[in-house]
Amino acid sequence: MTQPSPFDSTRTQRPWGWFETVSEEPGFKIKRIGVHPHQQISLQKHQHRAEHWVVVQGTAHVTLDERVFDLAVGQSCDIALGQVHRLANLTTGAVEIVEVQFGDYLGEDDIVRLSDDYGRS
Repeated sequence: MTQPSPFDSTRTQRPWGWFETVSEEPGFKIKRIGVHPHQQISLQKHQHRAEHWVVVQGTAHVTLDERVFDLAVGQSCDIALGQVHRLANLTTGAVEIVEVQFGDYLGEDDIVRLSDDYGRS
């Protein structure tokens, strides 16, 4: 089970789990992202940022373009600008990653959703 975070007051809930911004400066943002069991974020891409994901808890099920693979704790992947990607939790336990975003614009509205389990566009 995920331990309480000192950042809980800034945790943003989503239907698939939660995220919180740990640090943000011009050009980069660091987030913690938790995905509930049997949930997944939207299949998406970004126009203004690249990302680096590091798994810190559980087993992350990752889609990068046509590739689908699992990452264990300590493993990571890079998501290029414009690359289609998705993070999923196919297990009954917690999945948490640290995401580092790089780009000229890092707003939450830089998400182009291609498919979403929760009807968001």
